[in-house]
Amino acid sequence: MTVSAPKMNTQQQALRDFPWWIAILAGAGALFLFYLAVNGEAREYYASAFAFVWPGVFITLQVTFYAYTLALLIGLIVGLLRLSKNPLIFNLATVYVEVMRGLPMLVIVLYAGYVVRPMIRDLTGGALDPSMMAGAVVGLAIGYGAFLSEVFRSGIQSINKGQMEAAKSLGMNYFQAMRLVILPQAIRIILPPLGNDLIALLKDSALVAVLALPDTLQLGRLWISRTFRALEGYNTVAIYYLGMTVMLSVIVGLIERRTRQGRQ
Repeated sequence: MTVSAPKMNTQQQALRDFPWWIAILAGAGALFLFYLAVNGEAREYYASAFAFVWPGVFITLQVTFYAYTLALLIGLIVGLLRLSKNPLIFNLATVYVEVMRGLPMLVIVLYAGYVVRPMIRDLTGGALDPSMMAGAVVGLAIGYGAFLSEVFRSGIQSINKGQMEAAKSLGMNYFQAMRLVILPQAIRIILPPLGNDLIALLKDSALVAVLALPDTLQLGRLWISRTFRALEGYNTVAIYYLGMTVMLSVIVGLIERRTRQGRQ
């Protein structure tokens, strides 16, 4: 005998769906502002830290946007290759996925910044000299491309095979059917994990600090080295990252909600 879960009424549903986590964060923010209002010394240090680290936020967002865009392209291509019936193509794509997923992201970023960049410069005789920003973007994109490829692959495989057969019966070739029929349906399914990976990439962009890029974390460390105020410095970095991730979480949530409504 199965026991069904009790149904929630409208009021209970509204209470459950209310974004309490935002209310809790807002309350914590209000307490923090009150603390700054009554502590003049802390207010001065935090004001200095926020102003000093602020330019790094734009570097963080820039690295995240470029790396995620490139990772999406890599993930889509490799995901399609992982669906290939050709054993050579399938195994080459699998090697890339397994190697990238088996390496720490920090190692990939360091390799891209301090190995690949100088190698390209030396091989081209200085004609191509990628910036450290380019190295950071490529490192994150290559690393996350492996994870996104599995998201794309699983999303495509979740679509009924009859969809491909129906598209081919209409005269479409494989690429037309994939672009016009399969991928639009798969995107709706994989949108939540894609959003989660974007937020994860934003947080992992802090790794580019090891390449001396003036991102949020690196500027926070520089401010701490000048003032010896680690509490205020790292709190400032944490607040900036929390603000960016919460903003992305809200945006991703809104997109997911609209996508669900569109399917109904």
